Amino acid sequence: MHCVVTGGNVKVLAKAVHSLSRIGDDLYVEPQEDGLALRSVNSSRSAYACFLFAPLFFSRYSVPNDHTFRCKMAIKSVQAVFRSLATLEKTVEKCHIELDEQKDRLTFTLHCKHSLLKTHNLSFQDSESLQAVFDKDSCANIFRAQPRLLVDTVVHFPSSLEEVTVSVSDERMWVRNHVEEGAEQSRAMLTELCLASDEFDHFSVKNHNSITFCLKELRGLLVFAESTGLPVSMYFDEPGSPVVLSVTDSVLEGNFVLATLSEDPSLRKNNSKGAHTLPPPPPDDFMNDDIDSYLIAMDTSVAPGPSTAGPPTPPLADSTCSKQSAVATHRTRTHREEDEEAEEDETDDSDRPPNKKFRSLFFGLVLPPSSQISTQPVMSQEVLASDSENETQAE
Repeated sequence: MHCVVTGGNVKVLAKAVHSLSRIGDDLYVEPQEDGLALRSVNSSRSAYACFLFAPLFFSRYSVPNDHTFRCKMAIKSVQAVFRSLATLEKTVEKCHIELDEQKDRLTFTLHCKHSLLKTHNLSFQDSESLQAVFDKDSCANIFRAQPRLLVDTVVHFPSSLEEVTVSVSDERMWVRNHVEEGAEQSRAMLTELCLASDEFDHFSVKNHNSITFCLKELRGLLVFAESTGLPVSMYFDEPGSPVVLSVTDSVLEGNFVLATLSEDPSLRKNNSKGAHTLPPPPPDDFMNDDIDSYLIAMDTSVAPGPSTAGPPTPPLADSTCSKQSAVATHRTRTHREEDEEAEEDETDDSDRPPNKKFRSLFFGLVLPPSSQISTQPVMSQEVLASDSENETQAE
C-alpha cells in the first residue's frame, strides 16, 4: 500500500483522524479498491464512525491485489503525526503513507517546507474487518443542514453534557438537553432550541418522534464538517434504532452511527413499579408492631378504670391507699408494712425513665393470656373499692 496526500487534503485527513478520536481508542485502517477506509468504534459498541477516502482524494493511491491488508493501531499515535492542525496546512506540502511489511510498520512521512522530512513509524496489529450494518436511505426522517446551523445550536449546551434529545414535527425540530427521570427537577437546568424547517437544506418528516443520543460524537463530526464546509445529513426512524450522521463529497464520505435511547413503555412501567416496591423490613424483637398492637389491645380490654398492668401505680390506687392509712387505723402492723413496701416500689418505678423497647419485649414475654388479663385486674379493683366504701360507712 502506498498513498500520497497533497495540499489541503492533508488537513482534511488530519481532521478526520481527530474526529475519529472522539469515538474510540483504536483506529482501524483498511485499504480497498474503492478507497482508504478509516474506522473506529467505542468500547461499548454504541458508536461507530467511518471515513472512506476515494482514490481521487490522493495524488497517488496503490493497493496490492494479491492479499488483503487490515490493521488497527492506537489512535493517539496517529494523532501525534498530525499534532498541530493550525500550522499543518501552511508547513506540510504532502504526506506519504506506506506499509513496511518487513518491519511491520505503517510509515507516515510529512514533507514540509525547506526540505524538512518528518517520519513516523507506527506499529500495528492485524485485525478483522470492522463494518456496521445500516441502511440510512430507508429511514423515515431525513434532514440536511449546513454545519454552521448545528454548531450554533450545540454551542448553547455545556461541554460536560452527555446526551441530547431531538424531537421533530412537520415544520420544526427541537433540540434539548436530556434530563434523567430520577434527577431532581428543581435543580435540573433545561435548555431547548427550536429550529424551523426553512433553516434546513432538506427537511423530510414521516414519523413524529424523539430520539436521545450522545453529544460527544456529534461534536466530533461537526468539527470535521465545519472545517471542510460539507453539509451534515441526519437519518433516523424511532427511539431505539440508530441515528446516522453523514457528510458526503465527491472524494470522501463520512458516516457516524450512534445508538439511541430506547423508550419502551412496558419497560418503564416495570421499572417504576420496581422502584416504588420496597421489600418488607426484617423482624425486630425490640420494635415489633405486633407486640405494640398486642399491648394496645391489652390496655383497652381492661375496665374503664385505671390499668394495673404496668409498674406505675394508678391514681385510684393512690387515693385508696391514702384513705386506708387515714381511716382504717385498726389494721395490723403486717398490713401497714406491706403498704409501705408497695409505696417504696411505686416511688422507685416512678423515678425510672420509660424504655419503650424494653417494655415491649418484657410485656410480650411474661404477660398472661388476654382472657386472664381481662378478669383479674377487674376483680382486684372491685375488692379495693368495696372495702374502702364499707369502711367509710362504718366510720
